[in-house]
This record gives sequence, C-alpha cells and structure tokens, in this order.
Amino acid sequence: MNSHPQLPKVSIITVVFNARATLERTIQSIQRLDYPLVEYIVVDGGSTDGTLQLIHQYEEQIDQWISEPDKGLYDAMNKGLRMATGDYVWFINAGDEVAAPEVLTRLFERACGADIYYGDTMIVDLEGNEIGHRRLSPPVNLTWKDFRRGMLVSHQSVLVARHLASPYDLRYRFSADYDWVLSALKRAKQVVNGHMVLSRFLDGGLTKKNILPGLKERFNIMIKNFGFFSTIFHHIPITCKFICYLLLNRRF
Repeated sequence: MNSHPQLPKVSIITVVFNARATLERTIQSIQRLDYPLVEYIVVDGGSTDGTLQLIHQYEEQIDQWISEPDKGLYDAMNKGLRMATGDYVWFINAGDEVAAPEVLTRLFERACGADIYYGDTMIVDLEGNEIGHRRLSPPVNLTWKDFRRGMLVSHQSVLVARHLASPYDLRYRFSADYDWVLSALKRAKQVVNGHMVLSRFLDGGLTKKNILPGLKERFNIMIKNFGFFSTIFHHIPITCKFICYLLLNRRF
C-alpha cells in the first residue's frame, strides 16, 4: 500500500558498461536519498570488468536490472525507459551522482505535478572533487526555444514525466540526449526550475570525448527544430562564448 499517495514515483535509471570503478559512487548517492518513492533501475551493457559483481553486491537496493549487449548508450537508455514504471524518469549514469539526499524532497515541495523539473549541474573529477558548475547555466524559466543557444540544462539534471519521455533517436550517436530533452520540452505544459544543483556530473563522458561529431549532430538537430538561418544566427554568440570560456577556464 502506498503511504505517500500525494507524492510521485521517480524512476532513476543508471546505464553502465565496464565502469566498475565509478558505479559504486552512483549507487551510494541514490541510496542516500531521503525521498520515499524511488524505483532504481540499472542497465548494464554486458560488462566484463567486475561491474556485474558490484550490481549483485547492491542487488537489494536495485529494483530492476539487466545485463546484456546493446547498440550503444542511447539504446541502453531506451531499455531503461521501457523498464520504468515511475511517474518521472531521471537518468543518473555510472560515475554521476545525485547532488544531495534531499533534492527530490525539495523539488516536489516546490511544485508537484509539473511535466518537467530541472536544475543546475556540478562537474566533478574522478576523486569526487568539485571542478565547478557546468559552462551553460539553466535559465530561470526554461522553454524549448532556449535550446537555440545549446543544451542549457544537463541531461543529468532533468526529470521528465514518463508520459512525455519518447524513445531516444538512435540515428544520433552522441547528441540524442539534446534531441530527447528538446522534444520533451516542446510537449511540456509546466516546466519547473528547482533552483538548486540536482546532479554531480563526472567530467568526461561520451559527448566530451567525441566533441566534434557531437556538435555536428547537435547542429543538425537545431536546424530540424529551429531552421537553418536561425541556427546560424544563434551559433555566432554560442561560438564566441565557448572560445572565451575555454580561454578563461581551460575546460569546457
């Protein structure tokens, strides 16, 4: 029996492949959540480095898990979406962490029943040391049109109502998350800013390691949604800000 009928259930999905060294920090951050209605799902791509043994070690804290080969990150994320039964889905992949135990409690205290919740992201290194906030800051009031200026909200800091969560488009190998969040925002009626850091993102990752093909995919997604000339126009300040940030901070 659900003793918290007014609270939504959140499906947190972790996708992992050969990340034994970083998965535990992810699992432990989710264990520390003080929110009562969390479904935790782990999708492993058939790891061979001890990841599976770690999943077995924490099996009592994991509601559902599978381990099998996949066609890449976004195929695995689609598997997680199909397994999810919560009102919201939240992707916290291996190496990333929930920012603090109280984030979900505070988020739903702020507003309940929104289509999308979002917040800021803290970048961390392998030792868990904070590098700084993400280069792109979330706007106070987020709409799909804001994504003309890039992915202003990290994928790890967005909770999407499951009824809005369409499958990831596997035509995109590196930027399907940008397309996915943008698609959800276009259909959302209520989008709520949590005004806090929701996730700790491990520096690196698929997109950063493939920055040029990822940017090319994102450019094409922008053209599809905003048109060619609008995309070109908005890329002038995006490029200038990126170069300035890189020169000042020596990171992106």
